[in-house]
Amino acid sequence: MATAVHLEGISKRFPGVVANDDVDLEVERGTVHALLGENGAGKTTLMNVLYGLYEPTSGRIRLADELKSFDSPRDAIDAGVGMIHQHFMLVDPMTVTENITLGNEPRKWGGLAVDREASRRAVVELSERYGFDVDPDAPVADVSVGEQQRVEILKALYRGADVLILDEPTAVLTPQEVEELFGVLEELTAQGKTIIFITHKLGEAMRAADEITVLRDGVNVGTVDAGGTTREDLAELMVGREVLLDVDRQAGETGEIVASASDIVVEDERGVRAVDGVSFEVRAGEILGVAGVDGNGQAPLVEAVTGLRTPDTGQIHFRGADVTTASRRDRITAGMAYIPEDRQERGLVMEFDLRENALLGSQHSQQFSSSGRIDWSATHDHAQEIIAEYDVRPPDSSADAESLSGGNQQKFIVGREFERDPELVVASHPTRGVDVGSIEFIRERLLELRRQGVAVLLISSKLEEVQGLSDRLAVMYEGEFNGVVDPAETTEEELGLLMAGEQLDTAETEPGPGSEPEPTDRAERTAAADATGGDEV
Repeated sequence: MATAVHLEGISKRFPGVVANDDVDLEVERGTVHALLGENGAGKTTLMNVLYGLYEPTSGRIRLADELKSFDSPRDAIDAGVGMIHQHFMLVDPMTVTENITLGNEPRKWGGLAVDREASRRAVVELSERYGFDVDPDAPVADVSVGEQQRVEILKALYRGADVLILDEPTAVLTPQEVEELFGVLEELTAQGKTIIFITHKLGEAMRAADEITVLRDGVNVGTVDAGGTTREDLAELMVGREVLLDVDRQAGETGEIVASASDIVVEDERGVRAVDGVSFEVRAGEILGVAGVDGNGQAPLVEAVTGLRTPDTGQIHFRGADVTTASRRDRITAGMAYIPEDRQERGLVMEFDLRENALLGSQHSQQFSSSGRIDWSATHDHAQEIIAEYDVRPPDSSADAESLSGGNQQKFIVGREFERDPELVVASHPTRGVDVGSIEFIRERLLELRRQGVAVLLISSKLEEVQGLSDRLAVMYEGEFNGVVDPAETTEEELGLLMAGEQLDTAETEPGPGSEPEPTDRAERTAAADATGGDEV
């Protein structure tokens, strides 16, 4: 089979950082090639070089065995390379047709006006050729996320792309939309297109790709046939050691209600209800998971629970007290720990060193201050304990937070919050951006807190995470809980329906705290779902 892309000895260096180190990558025409690796492994940097966003420090790019040099994405597009970014670059008020043809519209009247009929006809013909189901006249703001992604792909195809790069293409999709995307990729490769997709999800790579290349610390550590490898082998390639991928969540004893919310309403800046009448309770020794596609009200709900904003209506109780209007400081003092979704905006002061960041939220504690003066020796020891226990690198409490990688920043935040001796942990995407070994460690720590009787409210977009860790699982859609289910009795497809706003055919029942179904039920009901993978690292 002919080679579509050949990257030869690509290196990309930034001040103090080697993002790609002499990377070779060969991709055959008409195949799907997954680029797998931890966050910070150099995947996106390598593809940005191919797309002309970065100029390589050294190395060569060949397309169909022809040497290429790109000074900009325009050069790459002209050479037949298109890139669909994780965050779509569409104009919401414009129609599907207008977005696809933007900047390359057919003209009429000697080029004085856009030929709208010709534009629409071109989009319809392109959609039919590749079997895409899109409404050419619909405003982009009115179509689903999955349809927006197809619009991005059509936009690249309209500009003549033969090689398509997809950056974390499933990050904002429901399981059903993921399956639809994989069908799109199969159709594209059947018609001779070449796909490279960036991911850190093992199951996705094995499900959709023909070959998988693994990057670790900017180096190509191996290319394998997707059909001849295992999740365990891929994880070991990514991390450099054997990794336990499955959590062991055993039935546990639950206690009294630690935290509850009643009819919480949070309005956004436009007066729209971002959270619309949500109620829940979480007990000691229980993990209550919240799943959903990002942007369905999870973030403002967490802000209301943790005291970052006051709900417009409703009440929040913690340890029997009404804390609806209580400050963050009061909630921390009462025993509420919080791992924020955005580590750099909410979890750390980037200009502070780790010693100062270890103190955040505890600066008034007698452990670290006396008579209004900070005990920096005690604070230093506390920071070093977090660093050692959670394997934060570099192991230096004097290092500024901004000097750490995203994964190490996350590990430091997790360590600081878990070491508060909390009664409630609100964990919002706690494993986002960390390596597979750290994911293993953080998940086990969450289960250990549960075994110790701590209540956990877990918010995550990783289905396998919330399914594997949660005792009960709420699915959030458009600001509401669309169902509270037993994660061990609910398949990934059923969760996908709930995430898309549908209701399950079977009657939903919320399991009581501590209930544990027979393990064989889940195995029987998810046999088809397992083929889709979905393990995220």
